[in-house]
Amino acid sequence: MLLREEEFRREAVKISAYLMAISARTAPKSKGEDDIEIVYIDGEEKEKLANEMIKIGKERNIHGFIRDGECVKKSEAVLILGVYGCKPIKLNCGACGMSCEELERAEKIEGKDFRGPNCAFKLIDLGIAIGSAVKLASIINVDNRIMYRIGTVARKLGYAKSDVVMGIPLASTGKNPFFDRMEQKKK
Repeated sequence: MLLREEEFRREAVKISAYLMAISARTAPKSKGEDDIEIVYIDGEEKEKLANEMIKIGKERNIHGFIRDGECVKKSEAVLILGVYGCKPIKLNCGACGMSCEELERAEKIEGKDFRGPNCAFKLIDLGIAIGSAVKLASIINVDNRIMYRIGTVARKLGYAKSDVVMGIPLASTGKNPFFDRMEQKKK
C-alpha cells in the first residue's frame, strides 16, 4: 500500500483528537469528581458549527465569532470540552459568591454564552483538562487553539450539554491556521 499524506491527514488528526480526549479525561479533577464532557466534531457537523459561528457573529456584530468560524472551516476537526459546573464540590470556599448549599439551590441561569452560576473548582478542572489536551497536541505537533466561541455555539446547537464549554479546532498544515488571524479594521 502507498498512501500520500493528503490521504491520511484527516485520520491522523482524528486519532490525535482521540488521544487528546484521553489526556483531558485523565487530567486531575477536584476531589476526584469528573464532570467533564468531551465531544469530537468533523465533517458536516463541523461545517454547520462554523457557519453558525459566522451567523452569530453577524447577528451580534462581533467580528471574533466570524473570524473564529472561518478558523473552524480551515480545521480538520474540533474537540469540544465542557464541564457541568453548576454542581458544587462541597468545600464551601465561597469563590462562587455563595455557599455550596446555596449554589445547589440557586436558579441555573442560561446566559448569552453559558449556564451558571458555576463552582470555581469545576471551572479549574475544565482548565486543567483543556491544558492537558492541548499540551498533548503540542507534543505531537497538531495545530490547535482554544476558542470559547466554539463552545458557545456547540452548546447552542446541542452538540454539548455542559454548563461551560470551550472548543479546540485541530489541523495539520504547513502553518497553523489559528494564529496570525486578521482583526477587523476600525472605521
